[in-house]
Amino acid sequence: MNPPRHPRYARHRFPADVISHAVWLYFRFPLTLRMVEAMLAARGVLVSYETVRLWALKFGQSFAKQIRRRLPAPGDQWHLDEMVISIAGKKHWLWRAVDQRGVVLDIVVQSRRNAKAAKRLLRKKQGVAPRVLITDKLASYGAAKREIMPSVEHRQHRGLNNRAENSHQPTRRRERIMKRFKSAGQAQRFLAARDQVANLFRCTANTNAADRRRARARAFQVWTDVSEVARA
Repeated sequence: MNPPRHPRYARHRFPADVISHAVWLYFRFPLTLRMVEAMLAARGVLVSYETVRLWALKFGQSFAKQIRRRLPAPGDQWHLDEMVISIAGKKHWLWRAVDQRGVVLDIVVQSRRNAKAAKRLLRKKQGVAPRVLITDKLASYGAAKREIMPSVEHRQHRGLNNRAENSHQPTRRRERIMKRFKSAGQAQRFLAARDQVANLFRCTANTNAADRRRARARAFQVWTDVSEVARA
């Protein structure tokens, strides 16, 4: 007799561990949907890239929200930065908040590079305040900070903000692989999930092999828990 399936995977033809693995591959590595399809086929799992897309759409946000709840509290230094992305031929801005450990706290995709957009990023983090905000010299950050977090120290210097600028690099790789994002909503959904999966499996610099293996094992255990494969 087959074990009962978790309700999350009801009416899916493929088992939960296959779905979970496909979603993990897509968000964890800079792969196209067709690449994930080929990697699954190499293991004898014949599934179309369109099915992988639907799995990522259905489960990605749910897994990311659970991962966020399980991660440690953010550090007390927040680095804020924005990067330009092209969506359907129009310029958009991806605003990102990162702590001093490189953990991505939040992202917001906006069509403007102004104080209103910066306020939206800070409002998403209301209830949690850092000790220091570090940004470049864009005036929008100062205006947003004075309204949302007036008591927080604010340092504006381009050379101090390498942590946030470096966090944009994986996004640039995915943007090239995906041949640009199709809409602002798609970019917001995909990057919000991708960043949380990256946070979970991020390796701390200057650690030895044994520590990295232990951290990776803990990350896989969390992934198993949030995807509920063990119960499926």
